Amino acid sequence: MSQSQNIVLVDGSSYLFRAFHALPQLTNSQGEPTGAMFGVINMLRKLPSQFNTDYVAVVFDAKGKNFRHELYPQYKANRKAMADELRMQVEPLHELIQKSGYPLICIEGVEADDVIGSLAIKLAKDGHNVIISTGDKDMAQLVNGNVTLIDTMKNQTMDSDFVKQKFGISPHQIVDYLALVGDTSDNIPGVPKVGPKTAVKWLCEYQDLQGVMDHADQITGKVGENLRNSLTMLPLSYKLATIKCDMDLAYALDQLKMQTPDYDYLKKAYTHYEFRGLLRDLEKAKNSIQPTEIKNEQAPDESNYEIIFDMAKFEDICQQLQQSELIAFDTETDSLDTFKARLVGISFSLKPFHGVYIPLQHDYENAPKQLDFNTVIKALKPILENDKIKKIAQNAKFDMKVLSQVGIDVKGMLYDTMLESYVYNSASTRHDMDSLAKKYLEIETMSFESLAGKGKNQLTFNQIDVTKAGFYAAEDADITYRLHTYLWPKVCEVHALEKLYLEEELPVSFVIDQMERTGVKIDSALLHEQSKVLEGKIAELEQQCANISGEHFNLASTKQLREVLYDKMQLPVIKKTPGGQPSTSEEVLQELAEVYDIAHVIMEHRHLSKLKSTYTDKLPLMVNKKTNRVHTSYHQAVASTGRLSSSDPNLQNIPIRSEIGRKIRQAFIAEDGYKIVAADYSQIELRIMAHLSGDQTLLNAFQKGLDIHQATAAEILGIKPSNVTAEQRRRAKAVNFGLIYGMGSFGLAKQLKISRTEAQEYIDIYFSRYPGVKGYMEQARSDALTHGFVETIFGRRLYLPDINSRNIPRRRAAERVAINAPMQGSAADIIKRAMIVIDQMIQKEELPVKMIMQVHDELVFEVKEDKVETLTPVIRQLMESAALLKVPLIVDTGVGDNWDKAH
Repeated sequence: MSQSQNIVLVDGSSYLFRAFHALPQLTNSQGEPTGAMFGVINMLRKLPSQFNTDYVAVVFDAKGKNFRHELYPQYKANRKAMADELRMQVEPLHELIQKSGYPLICIEGVEADDVIGSLAIKLAKDGHNVIISTGDKDMAQLVNGNVTLIDTMKNQTMDSDFVKQKFGISPHQIVDYLALVGDTSDNIPGVPKVGPKTAVKWLCEYQDLQGVMDHADQITGKVGENLRNSLTMLPLSYKLATIKCDMDLAYALDQLKMQTPDYDYLKKAYTHYEFRGLLRDLEKAKNSIQPTEIKNEQAPDESNYEIIFDMAKFEDICQQLQQSELIAFDTETDSLDTFKARLVGISFSLKPFHGVYIPLQHDYENAPKQLDFNTVIKALKPILENDKIKKIAQNAKFDMKVLSQVGIDVKGMLYDTMLESYVYNSASTRHDMDSLAKKYLEIETMSFESLAGKGKNQLTFNQIDVTKAGFYAAEDADITYRLHTYLWPKVCEVHALEKLYLEEELPVSFVIDQMERTGVKIDSALLHEQSKVLEGKIAELEQQCANISGEHFNLASTKQLREVLYDKMQLPVIKKTPGGQPSTSEEVLQELAEVYDIAHVIMEHRHLSKLKSTYTDKLPLMVNKKTNRVHTSYHQAVASTGRLSSSDPNLQNIPIRSEIGRKIRQAFIAEDGYKIVAADYSQIELRIMAHLSGDQTLLNAFQKGLDIHQATAAEILGIKPSNVTAEQRRRAKAVNFGLIYGMGSFGLAKQLKISRTEAQEYIDIYFSRYPGVKGYMEQARSDALTHGFVETIFGRRLYLPDINSRNIPRRRAAERVAINAPMQGSAADIIKRAMIVIDQMIQKEELPVKMIMQVHDELVFEVKEDKVETLTPVIRQLMESAALLKVPLIVDTGVGDNWDKAH
């Protein structure tokens, strides 16, 4: 027997369909679909190194029928024809696989499952370890001591123990299980109404299918009747579900071994299909590389990285930095809180595949001697403050804050790879460095957890061995440089995106940075009082629940809540959780609250408890002792529409309409001698809708300064605006805002508590009065389908990967986003541009104004008391002129000692 090998058998058909549905919209510039090819090749190329093997064979189904069709002509009869976009990729993919060096097996008249099964059992008997790479659960029947399944997309390995844990039965019972439950995709009959739980229960009791059939008379109820009616078909179902493992396949071990790739062919193919990442890797590969050595040639090489301990080398690096036109840098700290963080070290890259790390404050026991901190800072300060040396960073505002703490005011900060990625495609991935490296450079970077560990025992960076930390830090700078060289040309390919980056996203990041540093003053004593009041109200609500239900229970416990609401009080079950339990979600409680008082009380309890824990209790603990202010973190690259979000604290979620929410805003106060000025765009998304749709009736209403909801009600009902009632205006408001979020008749009916027919009539009349709005919505859907994205007024692209999804709810959701995203994204662009021009005014004229918060469509300032009267109109004017629309932008302003009074 030959030496034992790891042998990977790839279910090519499984890979093909999964890759196609994961990347359905990917095409080259000629419009040829490429998603399935790109996905499969990327999945395959990881396998040799993952399993340390030269043996990776790919098995595909052949065209035509097989023995199962002879047994049962309806076999797979329900399957839809392969999509044209996928069928076009099959032959080119087969060629790519073979030219990449992978053995490809496709046997006429034989299903891939049977090929894999026969090869797996034969190879396992010969003592080899067989790994079947598939997403097909039916192959669990093949698992034994020498055969395992791996689902690479879920990173899940299935051995015998896992099969038992997942299915509740052993691998040898899987065929019995499949015969009982059937398979709709393969059209295997099974027993009607018998699902996984019933099948597992029977097999645990009767061992196998024959045992179940032998005891069919003992199984009662409708399910027993169905079983008895299926007895004649069950042996056939068993045969159809059984993977054949005894086929005589003339494949010797050597025929499953990978071969040297055809580099010339692959270069032409990758160029044609525009697989740029694969092409870069290919160009770096050498013909001498054997299959076992295939790896990502883009992966950082430690020999390209250097840790600087020597002053002479440091001075040489400084000289190189001083002479460079472009450098990437990254800071390493012992905390993510920039007010507390110490600068532990700093890394630089002057070109791709290059990085140096200068350790400064690693202070673990026996740490090597490092360069003097002050000497290094003094030498780097003129370099980092030289605006002629352009800088690249990833999430630059963090590094700029850290360096500002040691007296360095970074200048020339032109490129932020996080923002480059965000502008290029905000929806394609997360925009942290590790995610970007994986997506665009196809590199797995060293994770912080691999260095520092996890949980409570996680080390801070100063405690990490310098030699390990040095590679990590140098890699950060190098990857940042390389991401820039990939992303910036992509951004510049579309002039509107380049302009968006340079005129909006980059400059506003500096405004956000300053806003975070400034922070906002908090009245902690007032919040403590509010916490006490809330505590009393929460206790009252708990007592009310006890009075209604007849017992005290923990309202925060979902289990106890279910027991009281559904078991004891017998409230109707409106919705169930994925686990089959009655739901206690906000949506369900809201519906129950229309009839049952206890649901309303529980909702109020949840609301007050959250406000107490998130704001009145927590905000005083977040006050920075140095500044005596709270400093939120704004996230610029999270929401795909361009909106900012915030955390620690989350300022976006403080309710404005509830009394307690307004009271919390009273705790956001101005410094002595200053006032809070709040400036809020009025109905900005509706105004943008009027601009984008060009609907003349809507434009006229805004241009005349009418109450838009009253005007809409008058239009829909055909009455004078003065005759519109409060209820009619409320309904019109729901229509106005509902339609810009893509709401249909079902949603409107639910919101207004009217019939769906009546809601549809409202919508139909609305569109007849505002035909431009309907035209805009249809055009937005059409543009999204054609291009895969929609755009804001300023050219921000909002990609919609689900717009062609075969999943109808996902496609409908994408269509709703296609309608709303240009409005929400344009609103985000407008307020960002307003922030930039206002900040420029403040800096240029050295005005006694601090921009302290941005919340949705509102900007909040701290203004010197004696300047409020003159500066408030200036702020309003700059915000209203941030964009030139077909309708006027209106900004409402207010002044007060606290945020609530100013709003």
